[in-house]
Amino acid sequence: MDINKIKEEIIKAGEKAVTQLIKVAKEDIIKYDKDDALAADRLKNAAATKKLAIFDAFEILKRIEEERDKIDGKENVTNKLPKGFAESRSK
Repeated sequence: MDINKIKEEIIKAGEKAVTQLIKVAKEDIIKYDKDDALAADRLKNAAATKKLAIFDAFEILKRIEEERDKIDGKENVTNKLPKGFAESRSK
């Protein structure tokens, strides 16, 4: 199988994952119940889950865009910028 075809399949899977993450982000956060001792903790966990889903979706979309550019032969201009001393030594 051609490497570009494999990348296209991975991109399709990534797009499907983003769709699922959007569904998670759209779900309602549980309602606060003053009688529930764990309600505040549940709200915190639900908010953290939504945040993670949103950030993951954006990260996946960014990577999809980068891979599509590579397949299409477009160069990423931001990678061509000169780095400072610390940035070049950090990897």
